[in-house]
Amino acid sequence: MQLFVMRHGQANPFGKADAERALTKCGFDEVDKIGQWLAIANHKIDKVLVSPYMRAQQTAKQLIKSSGIKVPLNTIDFITPEGNAAQVHDYIDGVFASEEVERVLIVSHMPLVSYLVAELIKEQNAPIFQTAAIAHIEYDPSTMKGRLIQIMSPNEL
Repeated sequence: MQLFVMRHGQANPFGKADAERALTKCGFDEVDKIGQWLAIANHKIDKVLVSPYMRAQQTAKQLIKSSGIKVPLNTIDFITPEGNAAQVHDYIDGVFASEEVERVLIVSHMPLVSYLVAELIKEQNAPIFQTAAIAHIEYDPSTMKGRLIQIMSPNEL
């Protein structure tokens, strides 16, 4: 099984409530780069799980557009910045056990994406994600453990 854990693109830092912050033009451009990378690398996605926050929703929609992913978004209320990595890990295990999916993309926020990757690969050190960075994890549901393949950020493309 393959997991992709992505942080949203750059968002406006000020103004509305945190949940209503929108992507900047730079944020959309970052997401486009990652979407093109997914397409070129031929990474297929079977299911997209996304935070309800505006910037994550915009990121997921733009990523689908730029990568050619052909699956609907599934908004999950608890994958917000303050979300619990262990709870999300349990949810992912449930998805793999109950649905016929091989490749899942999660679009969320710091610090959750960092803690989630550490939780999934059973590491003490949580990686830091730049905006629109994406972690690729090879995941074994039988052991409930993954192996980090890479973390790709837009400035590397």
